[in-house]
Formats: sequence, structure tokens, C-alpha cells
Amino acid sequence: MSLAARDRQVIWHPFTRQKNMVPPVPIVSGKGSLLTGEDGSEYIDAISSWWVSLHGHGHPYIAEQIYRQAMQLEQVIFAGFTHEPAVKLAERLLPILPGPFSRVFYSDNGSTATEVALKMAIQFWWNKGETKRKKILAFRNAYHGDTFGAMSVSDRGVFTLAFHDLLFDVVFLDTPTEENIDSLRAEIAEAAPETAAFIYEPLVQGAGGMCMYPASLMDQLLRAVRDAGIICIADEVMTGFGRTGQLFASHYIDTKPDIICLSKGLTGGTMALGVTACADTVYQAYLDDDKYKTFFHGHSFTANPIACSAALASLDLLLQDDCLERIATIAAASLQFADRLRAGNYPVRNIRTLGTILAFEVEQGADGYLNEISAKITAPALEKGVYIRPLGNTVYTMPPYCITKTELQRVFDCIIEVIGEIS
Repeated sequence: MSLAARDRQVIWHPFTRQKNMVPPVPIVSGKGSLLTGEDGSEYIDAISSWWVSLHGHGHPYIAEQIYRQAMQLEQVIFAGFTHEPAVKLAERLLPILPGPFSRVFYSDNGSTATEVALKMAIQFWWNKGETKRKKILAFRNAYHGDTFGAMSVSDRGVFTLAFHDLLFDVVFLDTPTEENIDSLRAEIAEAAPETAAFIYEPLVQGAGGMCMYPASLMDQLLRAVRDAGIICIADEVMTGFGRTGQLFASHYIDTKPDIICLSKGLTGGTMALGVTACADTVYQAYLDDDKYKTFFHGHSFTANPIACSAALASLDLLLQDDCLERIATIAAASLQFADRLRAGNYPVRNIRTLGTILAFEVEQGADGYLNEISAKITAPALEKGVYIRPLGNTVYTMPPYCITKTELQRVFDCIIEVIGEIS
């Protein structure tokens, strides 16, 4: 029996309609930007396996560091104990983050990183005796994860439909434009007395369709939030570690967050790890003789030593000049391809790029995640040796930084061929 057939008998895959499910592609190995299937077929991983594989697959340096740590200390409870990889990772992260952060709280994925941030912000006000401040501001079309707090601050759409009655109330704002910035300021001022925090994906809304908005307007919005005394939470789970061309998307924005959420590329895609870092003003609210003001939150695998070692190895690679140059090369190639799309007579619109991210909409059917045009793109692209996974009718690329110029050109040529075949 094939691996795909065995899988179908025992596995429930994420974000996948179960009835009449297309058989999954069995992958047996990965190296660099390539995934190798059970039948020997190779696929260029043009989306970094859900945006996590910064340096590609099977990187020997990260693998070696994982092995060394596994042989020394694989796991230890992080309440009452500590270890070198966790401390060293925090020491290295804090100076490069976009703002004056002072403490790192570890969890195990992007959704839990946002849960930590929300609880941290709400309890901040509770600890200070301002218990009315419980509301959260968030953007429409946002996606912050699939746990209940993360779903609550995400757009009320297909991902959360079955749970709407169970989610806490959130004040949703439009992303800023020249036309609405004044009205957004007014909404913020009205909500401020009861608002604990504003959570946002800086400059790019990922799962919501790679929607992009300008840094200058975001800065105006964040200044209004900050002036209202509201805690700013940047969800950089997707945008962090070079994806937008800078180390973090918040580096483009003058007004910095008070709390930042990280995961995905944090370990180079090799291990599950989440980080929630906060400014000292937030941390100080928890320094108290009152035991009830403790942050009662944690996970079994908080600060797992192997995951922290993988993150340290990924940082080593990311901060090398040649990696930063590759990020710039991908960004330049994406801009050139965007111009090529605009110049051609293709059924696409809203072509946009930011750093290593390129996206556009296919003009067929209604916009949104349930548009089934994605299947008409993924399958033929796989036959051509390229893996892309559109968000409905939103096609995007976000390749690993190790991708070669030849491989990237193959991805772009494949996209042109596939969208040209759409009827």
C-alpha cells in the first residue's frame, strides 16, 4: 500500500476538506529549496513549507546543532530551571528586535505566542487595578492563529465560522488608508477607556490573503493607539526574520510595539517554538509582592533546549552577510516578476510585493479562501515541479532564502504557464 493510501486511513490533515480529498503528496526528503517525493519527483518549495523554512530543508549546520543539543539536554521543565540555549537565544534576540524589549516568554507556536501576548496585555491592566480595560482592537481580515484567543482577534470568516458565539468581543478596524485614517483615530479614541491592547500584523496580513498596507499610515495609526495608552502587539509570526526585506516588518514603522510575537522562521522551520517578547513597562506590572499578580501561563515544552538550539543556529545563518544579500536578491527578482505580470495579458490583478513576498489575485470567481481556483493552480504547478499553495484566488510566493536564481526563475515561469492555462 502506498504512503498516500496509508495516510488516508489514519490521518486528518489541516485546512483540508476531508470528503473527496486529493491524495497528499508523499515526501521522503528535502534538501535546500527542493522536496523529493516517494516516486523521485522533485518540487521547488516556493512557499517555504508554510512560511517556516528560512534556509531551506536539511541544512547541515542546523541539523548538527540539533544533534549536539539532543545528546546533551533534550528537555527540562522551565519553571524553576533554566538552560544555556534559552538564555543565549533571549540574549541574542532582544538586541535585534524592533523596539526596547526587555523580556522573552517562550511557548511553542505562533498561535500560542499570540495567546501569551493577549493574556499578558489584559493582565497588565488587571495588575494595575484598571479592570475595565479588557477589550482588544484588531484589524478586519486578520489571522492570528487557531486557538480561541487567537481566533477571537482574527477576522470573523471561514476559519472561525463554527465558533463565533464562543469568541470574545473585539473592536475590528479597517487597515489604514489616506481616506479612513481620521475615522480610525476617532474609533480608537472612543474605544480607548476600555481597551487593553491592539494586535496587528505589521504591513502584511498573511493568511487573510497577503494584503499589504503602507508603513507611513500604520505609523499614524500606532501613534493614535499609543497616545490613547493602549498596548501595541505586533504579530510578526509570518513577517519576522527577513520576510519583508528587513529583519522585522516593524523596522519599517517608527512607532514600535510593546509586545511582539514570533514563531515560524524562528527555528529555520526545523522545530516548534514560539516567542512573546515585551517591553519593560509591561514586565514591571508583574513585579509585585502580591502572588495573584503572577503570570500563570506555561507549556510543557516551554523553551525546549533543542528548539532553542535550532533557533540559535538559524540566527547564525540569517545574520550572515550572504544570507541578507540573498534576501535582497529575492526581493529584487520578485519586483521584476511583478513588472512582467503587469506587462502581460494575464487574468490577474493587484500585483504586489514586499521583500521576499509576492502576491496577486487571479480574476476568476469571488475573492476569498474558498475560491476553488487554487486547486487548478497547485496541481499543474506540481506537475511542473513547483509547489505553490494559493490562499483561495490569491497566488503568492515566499521562497526559502537558499533558493537559486535558476530555481526562482523556474517558479516564476511556472506561474506564468499555469495562469496562462486557466480557462
